[in-house]
Amino acid sequence: QQSVGSIVVGTLYGYRRGHVFLAVQEDPKSEPVVLLELATPTSCLVREMSSGLLRIALECERGGSNRGFLFQESIWSMFCNGRKAGYAVSRHCGASDARVLGLVQSVSMGAGVLPGENPSPSPGEELMYMRAKFERVVGSNDSEALYMVNPNGSGAPELSIFFLRI
Repeated sequence: QQSVGSIVVGTLYGYRRGHVFLAVQEDPKSEPVVLLELATPTSCLVREMSSGLLRIALECERGGSNRGFLFQESIWSMFCNGRKAGYAVSRHCGASDARVLGLVQSVSMGAGVLPGENPSPSPGEELMYMRAKFERVVGSNDSEALYMVNPNGSGAPELSIFFLRI
């Protein structure tokens, strides 16, 4: 698991009235290296993203016996554009997560809405997603950053995710 490359696939997804999930994969067909359930409601994250710039910082405690791979940490404090936004919790990839990642497997970069698991979903049951490639920059054993790769190569990334063990 520690042999994660310098380019990864990141997917943010969630039901409109639910929480957001963040999956980071080595490639579109692999199991997630990390899968987090963010405390932020999908609607709030969409609102933050509409500003054009989104910075998510995830911090975890340095204490304890886990000094291994940073993505193996289980509980993170989350900050969204500098504001405390609750916690993020590590999850195992379940059947519903695998279904979503399978549906967007062929998407290299984009955002959209997928139908929910029920045949005729109400507006709150629509599954929103945003998927992109990210450059992974390792600062140390205790810090990593994911910078969204802009396909046209212009300007600063619109989305950055920072993992810090403090």
